[in-house]
Amino acid sequence: MLAATVRVTRDLDLAEECVQDAYARALTDWAERGVPAKPGGWLTTVARRRALDLLRREATLRRALPLLVEDEAVTETGSDSPDDLPDDRLRLICTCCHPALAVEAQVALTLRLLCGLTTAEVARAFLVSEPTMAARITRAKKKIATARIPYRVPSTEDLPARIDAVLTVVHLLFTTGHTAPAGAELVRRDLVERALDLARLLHALLPADPDVAGLLALILLTDARRDTRVAADGRLLLLAEQDRTRWDRAEIAEGLALVRQAVTGRPPGRYALQAAIAAVHAGAPSYQATDWSEVVRLYDRLAQLWPSPVVAFNRAVAVGLARGPSAGLAALDVLGAEPQLAGYGYLPAARAHFLQELGRHAEARSAYEEAILLTENAVERAFLAGRLERLGGA
Repeated sequence: MLAATVRVTRDLDLAEECVQDAYARALTDWAERGVPAKPGGWLTTVARRRALDLLRREATLRRALPLLVEDEAVTETGSDSPDDLPDDRLRLICTCCHPALAVEAQVALTLRLLCGLTTAEVARAFLVSEPTMAARITRAKKKIATARIPYRVPSTEDLPARIDAVLTVVHLLFTTGHTAPAGAELVRRDLVERALDLARLLHALLPADPDVAGLLALILLTDARRDTRVAADGRLLLLAEQDRTRWDRAEIAEGLALVRQAVTGRPPGRYALQAAIAAVHAGAPSYQATDWSEVVRLYDRLAQLWPSPVVAFNRAVAVGLARGPSAGLAALDVLGAEPQLAGYGYLPAARAHFLQELGRHAEARSAYEEAILLTENAVERAFLAGRLERLGGA
């Protein structure tokens, strides 16, 4: 709907407003007349007509707005290259990932406008505050308008130039769905499945690209555990507690084959290394048999290639599981001064776990309390509260 309306308005903000107006009208019209046979088409038509009405009333607006999606010569249907990018969602993501924008702005704008994430969810994905992310998105929109950036659907030949930003979007989309930042459910299946579909489509378009293969492998190997992450009573299950016989073996087999493709013939990229870590877990017959030393080695390589606070955190946890809680706690404490992890609830949760194993219960209680304050997902909060309660009993 947004893409179709932008082709009329040539302005993202106005297109968003028209789409929202269409939804508002549907609430009343559909209640009286019933849902139409093609609700998506109905909504898109209403949004486009609303846009045309606004443009007719403010004819001068047309001269001030940027040319966004296509040249004026392209028809309103936008079907100039349907064979290049057959999936509309991927087409929209590629459109926002224009190289004239900073990569972070591309990713944030795409997640916000085209993947259905709220500004708060996008902010959590980037480990920044919501006002900071809102300002970043606003600046990206303003740059589009003032610089008259021409957004066009890239061909398959042009897609590799934008692939890094596109993969970042799909990866963040998956991680946001894999563990929802907030809400009553641990997993947002809609986002997970959307990310998986997009990754498959990218692999079909660029079958020889190792980064695309690595991302698809990472998603498959991680998603294979989806049905075992929550117990029947809604309780969060850690990796050590999950029933591995219920992991999706078809996804694991496909993911392992893609990992081999991603790491062959060149130094592996960040997605291939992350997929290799997931493959270690998928290949272990039990939690106790997990090769944590290999996980640490892979995180060492990933940290060199793609240094980030979250990679450093995950490496620290792996160090604790490979070398003992004291080593893990020491590695985590080094990250305490990292500003991007100041509101990262997993950091105090991991510290609490290692402190508890070391018998330092008073410090563990404080760490669990901090983690609970920083956690908005109800399933994770309940898990942490249960750990804190049991620690109090001990």
